[in-house]
Amino acid sequence: MPYFDTASAAPLHPVARQALLAALDEGWADPARLYREGRRARLLLDAAREAAAQAVGCRPDELAFTPSGTRALHSAVAGAAAGRRRTGRHLVLSAVEHSAVLHAAEPYDTTSVGVDRAGRVDPGVFAAALRPDTALAALQSANHEVGTVQPVAEVAEACRAAGVPLLVDAAQSLAWGPVAGRWSLLAGSAHKWGGPPGVGLLVVRKGTRYAPQEPADERESGRSPGFENLPAIVAAAASLRAVRAEAAAEAARLSALVDRIRVRVPQLVPDVEVVGHDRLRLPHLVTFSCLYVDGEALLTGLDRAGFSVSSGSSCTSSTLTPSHVLKAMGVLSEGNVRVSLPAGTSEEEVTRFLAALPEVVAEVRGRLGAPSSGTEAAPVADAVPVEPGADLLVDSLGKRCPIPVIELAKVIGDVPVGGLITVLSDDEAARLDIPAWCAMRDQEYAGERPAERGTAYLVRRRV
Repeated sequence: MPYFDTASAAPLHPVARQALLAALDEGWADPARLYREGRRARLLLDAAREAAAQAVGCRPDELAFTPSGTRALHSAVAGAAAGRRRTGRHLVLSAVEHSAVLHAAEPYDTTSVGVDRAGRVDPGVFAAALRPDTALAALQSANHEVGTVQPVAEVAEACRAAGVPLLVDAAQSLAWGPVAGRWSLLAGSAHKWGGPPGVGLLVVRKGTRYAPQEPADERESGRSPGFENLPAIVAAAASLRAVRAEAAAEAARLSALVDRIRVRVPQLVPDVEVVGHDRLRLPHLVTFSCLYVDGEALLTGLDRAGFSVSSGSSCTSSTLTPSHVLKAMGVLSEGNVRVSLPAGTSEEEVTRFLAALPEVVAEVRGRLGAPSSGTEAAPVADAVPVEPGADLLVDSLGKRCPIPVIELAKVIGDVPVGGLITVLSDDEAARLDIPAWCAMRDQEYAGERPAERGTAYLVRRRV
């Protein structure tokens, strides 16, 4: 069964498995002790730190191991902000940062820098958001959901000129190479590159003001308290070195497979939007959204067909809100699929995926009663004429994505060109998906207004 969700967690690399087993026998003692077993453990820890630092492109004494990448990000935000508290409490970050960064930034005065439809920030806009009281800026190296690579080097130069440290979330990109530019702090997570879960990296460059907010501890420069999980750390460093040795060849091979998916999916499945940058992207990741599709049903159908993929659709979220990344990009969120290929993925596996996808999407659309591509169906029962022959009101209150868009599509042909349809919805995804539908169908999105219940979304028929 092909596993196509390596952006969430990569399978354990064979080198990681070997290093983990060896370190369980040799690295169980306390590396802070001076006796023989402690010295042996210390040698393993120092060697792992040096290997990881070489892969990251920093000094070994700048790198600390943490229990996870999420913990590294939280520690980085809190420690850097505390170290520069005299400067101010203002943070600048992109609108598509990982949720760990967004949560860590909640106690501060935050400026969120928007992105274009490809999910990429403008370095000039980011630089303009920096202020004299900015304590920290944060920009991921590559997006977790759509794979778009960010202009870290340019933003780092702008931050350096302003005297602001830049934190880089490099969890998705470290397997493919070091992060360019003169950034100040960096975080990574071993399970993203084929290391064991429970190991993160936190790098704080020399000269960066940093005040650890963790419980006091002498370990890991005071930046990650508690006894180090030495076997997992050794395995993480060994696997990072191993995947880097394979990175160039795998990047070229997987990028060709991703290009094939990007081209073929819209040809095979009607009403699909491929999202993310077409060139400035991670080599193994592609994301697309399918109109008139329940994301959870789509992922379940693909799982039954033998493919493990992920999604940023609100239909697969316990909060029933669309992905903040897709929302910031202004792209379709319903029926969202993220495919992230692990090393060794074959062309035959991608061929099987492309063969299975159209049938799964068609089955989900059929179950939801979605209109056929380019056709207009009869009006649904909830469509009430506001002005006979001109305007319609569609009551989709209490209905979740993608039903409001499906009901809109079914009645668009029942108003004349220039006629207005008002869709009432209390589903948060409608705020994103109705404008996206209008763009895909060349209809005019006329905005939204508050309603007694939910929100009224206005759509004017253009064609």
